Amino acid sequence: MASARWTHGPWHRARRGILALVLVGGLGACGTVPAPEAGESSSPPTTAGSTGTVASPTPSAPTPSATSTAAADGTSIIAADSQFGAVLFDASGQAIYVFDLETTAEPACYDDCAEAWPPVLTDGEPVAGTGARARLLGTTTRSDGSVQVTYNDRPLYFYAHEGKNEVRCHDIFLNGGNWYALQPDGEEAPKT
Repeated sequence: MASARWTHGPWHRARRGILALVLVGGLGACGTVPAPEAGESSSPPTTAGSTGTVASPTPSAPTPSATSTAAADGTSIIAADSQFGAVLFDASGQAIYVFDLETTAEPACYDDCAEAWPPVLTDGEPVAGTGARARLLGTTTRSDGSVQVTYNDRPLYFYAHEGKNEVRCHDIFLNGGNWYALQPDGEEAPKT
């Protein structure tokens, strides 16, 4: 009887709560690059070819989202500098990743995977912005009919718990496979 209270009592519930907080907190961490502290601003990122270590498109870019689009065109993909060299971002500064389990344009990341790694969607033909290569851009249709951007014939994703102008989830194993930032030549950024 005493052991039943121990495994289902207040201490056990508190332990489970602490574990849940650690797990949820870890979801946003994804990698070892520290996020800026409250009140601290991150230095403005720069597009590929200029100085700086964190990537960013223009300072007036819109808020990042899985469906960010240029005016009448599709989603704009750019290359910008990061701690892993030049990698791909959308026009708002959201880092873009590929899933190592996807070696063709056919998406395999759905359900819980797609909640953590939202697909880069487009309403029109994707647009090659600064540093991106138009010939490597393409699209694929997801099972729900939405159109996902591809690069070098691989579906593109954001990480849902990562802020604008951050590349914190490169070379990370999550949702059954490894995730990598993508270089402008279509190759995965070097492993960490």
